[in-house]
Amino acid sequence: MKAIGAILPGVLRELKLDAAAAGWRAVAEWPSIAGERLARRTRATGFREGVLTIEVEGSAWMHELGYLERDLVRRVNQHLGDEVVRRLRFERNRGGNPR
Repeated sequence: MKAIGAILPGVLRELKLDAAAAGWRAVAEWPSIAGERLARRTRATGFREGVLTIEVEGSAWMHELGYLERDLVRRVNQHLGDEVVRRLRFERNRGGNPR
């Protein structure tokens, strides 16, 4: 009998859900991907069709992250080991600190 961890990747691939699962893994692991400085000001909140949604502390940070997007996409995909994320979508947090 195989452990579920051994068969789950194959099942996800067969159902064409492997990219979505990897994208949601990026949401869960955003703090380690982004690094301490960015993780204090941002929070990954969703993934859909290659777009990772990031909640940002304020408009100044949104502006700065716009310049860093290509590098962040590269870092996310490198962390995941696959080209899953095509772009980041930044949303301003309207409720204070995003964490």
